[in-house]
Amino acid sequence: MDKTQRNLNIGIYAHVDSGKTTLSEALLYLSGAIRKSGRVDHGDTFFDTYSLERSRGITIFSKQAELDFSENTHVTLLDTPGHADFAPETERTMKVLDYAILIISAADKVTSQVQTLWKLLEHYKVPVFIFVNKMDQPQANKAEIDADIKKRLTDHQVDFSDLFSGSTDPSESSPESQGGAICQIDLKALGENVFQEEIAMCDEALLDNYLENGTEVSLNDITSLISERKLFPCLYGSALKMEGVRELITLLDTFTSTPSYPEEFAARVYKISRDSNGNRLSWLKVMGGTLHVRDVLSLSLKPTAGSSNNSKNTETAEEKIDQIRVYSGDKYELLQEAPAGKIVAVTGLDSSHAGQGLGSLTGDAAGLLQPILSSRIILPEDADPFRVFRQLTELSEEEPLLSINKNEETGDFYVQVMGEVQMEILKHQCMERFGLDISFGPGNIVYKETIKAPVEGVGHFEPLRHYAEVHLLLSPGEPGSGLVFDADCPFDNLAANWQNLILSHLEEFKIRGILTGSEITDMKITVISGRSHIKHTEGGDFREATMRAVRQGLMMAESILLEPVYDFSIELPSESVGRALSDIQRMNGSTNPPDMLADGTSVITGSVPASELHDYAQELLSYTHGEGRLNLSLRGYEPCHNAETVIEEKGYDPDHDLEQPTGSVFCSHGAGTVIPWYEVRNYMHVHTEWLSDDEKRGADTETDLTRLGDSLQSFRSTDIRKEQELSYEERTKAYNATIQELDSIFERTYGPVKPRYDAKADEERKRKAANKAPEKKYKAPKNMNPDNSYLLVDGYNIIYANEELRRLAETDMKSARDKLMDILSNFQGYRREIVILVFDAYRVPGGTEHVLKYHNLDVVFTKEAETADQYIERTAHKYSKNNRVTVATSDAIEQVIIYGAGAIRMSANDFWYEIKRTEDEIRDRLS
Repeated sequence: MDKTQRNLNIGIYAHVDSGKTTLSEALLYLSGAIRKSGRVDHGDTFFDTYSLERSRGITIFSKQAELDFSENTHVTLLDTPGHADFAPETERTMKVLDYAILIISAADKVTSQVQTLWKLLEHYKVPVFIFVNKMDQPQANKAEIDADIKKRLTDHQVDFSDLFSGSTDPSESSPESQGGAICQIDLKALGENVFQEEIAMCDEALLDNYLENGTEVSLNDITSLISERKLFPCLYGSALKMEGVRELITLLDTFTSTPSYPEEFAARVYKISRDSNGNRLSWLKVMGGTLHVRDVLSLSLKPTAGSSNNSKNTETAEEKIDQIRVYSGDKYELLQEAPAGKIVAVTGLDSSHAGQGLGSLTGDAAGLLQPILSSRIILPEDADPFRVFRQLTELSEEEPLLSINKNEETGDFYVQVMGEVQMEILKHQCMERFGLDISFGPGNIVYKETIKAPVEGVGHFEPLRHYAEVHLLLSPGEPGSGLVFDADCPFDNLAANWQNLILSHLEEFKIRGILTGSEITDMKITVISGRSHIKHTEGGDFREATMRAVRQGLMMAESILLEPVYDFSIELPSESVGRALSDIQRMNGSTNPPDMLADGTSVITGSVPASELHDYAQELLSYTHGEGRLNLSLRGYEPCHNAETVIEEKGYDPDHDLEQPTGSVFCSHGAGTVIPWYEVRNYMHVHTEWLSDDEKRGADTETDLTRLGDSLQSFRSTDIRKEQELSYEERTKAYNATIQELDSIFERTYGPVKPRYDAKADEERKRKAANKAPEKKYKAPKNMNPDNSYLLVDGYNIIYANEELRRLAETDMKSARDKLMDILSNFQGYRREIVILVFDAYRVPGGTEHVLKYHNLDVVFTKEAETADQYIERTAHKYSKNNRVTVATSDAIEQVIIYGAGAIRMSANDFWYEIKRTEDEIRDRLS
């Protein structure tokens, strides 16, 4: 085949402790890049330069090395972490690779982590060479491993070991003794019928040519099949003993090709880090053209959820390349330019972020892996929160999935992590880099939320001299689809620049759901209408309106709480299968029928909620006496199995979320007025009538979730927190807030309320007494007897505040009245105050006021043209002069009136609470 000078970017991937770093050392040694091959257990490997990597014997950060396989092949080798906690760091390197080496441990075979890596490589379309390591161990069985790879990964895996039957003794393998890293391919073995047929079966056209015409598969054909991911070469060996490593180098040198790149400059940032001097490094692959020192690049600024945005502000930054570095281990070489295909680290870019496209490569490459744990960061007592937040933000640039958040109410910092090992690394980084000794609170599961059916969300932002209105269609997406944003709005209704601004705001927001305040996902949000003002609209107005539109839509929708779910595989003795199946059932998991193996062991597969696993791996080892093994891989997010419990524990109140409000702001009498979400539609300036066009708007959208129908547990915002379920502290807080609002309304209507204790008047009395003013006889105030107290009950208002009576009233109002009268009659018999139940009869023609004596209860029906409110107001004024009067109602206007009359107000919910308390006391006395 044609041999030309080429540069290849190759990554090495494996499950933890599979010998990945050992293989990297062998490749470096045999290619002549290092003089001595290091060992992980000796702590002297070329790649593991971080102190914690050497002490723990694991790779934590991805690193690169430069080496030459031959005169024609220069390789940039990326060594990646193998531990599942650092899988996002591993995933980011896949975006810049030409080829990958996937290592499988002969002892462990294909683990769940290997399957996860395989899926990621498949997603990023990276060609793969498979190397089965540790074949020198006694339990290694080539036939079993081959069958396991074909079963769990791919049928197109082909063993290339026979091509190197004349390979040299691995004990003599060194660059000097063998004259280089390349060994010879046995062309005779390449032409064997069995090998040719196995290769041809990977492609239909090649198989037809081979069977019909006898055309042999050439080296170029094999190279093309590998590049197209139709063929996956496999070798067996031992990296520690250099067995099979030289053959792997030969395969990579022989059956690889350099991708073609465009002439226009393009690059992809895959990682952010800092060198020993604190300089910010942007690691990128040049994917087109050439990058020069002092080139000025235009970078799209990464929006933050808390940042303000204005149409006058630019969304890009012009930044200059200061240095171009090519790293090999912890050392680097400076370049003046980097051609296409080169992976380099550059300085001078302060606004870059992982996944960002540069030049002609626009947009960000989002990752698939997401953390499922959230933990509170516990700071030292003398730590400055503002400084700590900046330091944590610096770390989140290097690991974007950390998602550093601050709880505005408590001031606590929260971080999302993949597991406990990552938390330990973060603690070590904070101490080493900032001298900050942090610790972590207990880990919590990261939940997400989505919706069950399409809904229109509307948002309006119109304080004085501002204006924006946004209408969004929120539609459920397929599980795992994430958030998708689109616009389907005529430019005549809303200009293109405003629509683009709305879409950019949607992308920058981390929108919280209304059940637990968790981030939303699996949803398509479409701009369907809106309005701007030619004079008063600014970019920030649409930011506010957009946020309020999404939140209002979520409040209108039926929301679904999602939780992370693992796919699991348990290998254990057959006698322990019953215990394992029982455990999985207890954890609300699902299982497939167990597979019974010939060696007396069984394999159980299925799925289980991540929140239920806890330390089950240790428990499994305990009851199987060390023979059980649990493999996990993240399946995705699915409806939560205990949603009601989680919602109650979180205690999130969307109406009191000041950062992401649910209501809208309208201009009234020259001032901004907040309209609650459930009334916003009545005030909107634009009406879309999207439901009249179901086919176009997607009102019949079906997803894997909606197909579950009524069996899918979903919640409306009104179902989240009913007032009767609130705690005493929450009820008191809500009551005090209502009192303050009523005080404000009363003072605006009747003027300031004079305090009962007047300090000036008291001083005047003391002064007069000192001057021996004549004594005045004061009449002692009459003690209020409970027998002289009255409780006025607004009948219909109380009926509709009770769920049971309300349902009864919808079918038979008389039965609802009779039921309430029975309840109050029982209440009156135990309490000492006089209860008067008032019903409206103002619509009865010719009706007169009449009082019905129902057992021991006074029931009043008002006269024609007199409402219950008017009767209660008149009675409260009459009796409150000499008696204590309490009025039970939730009518806001009536509360203001009776408040001014000197009566005591009692809300409908407090009234029903009092009824229940009285019934409990009666029960206690009778028992």
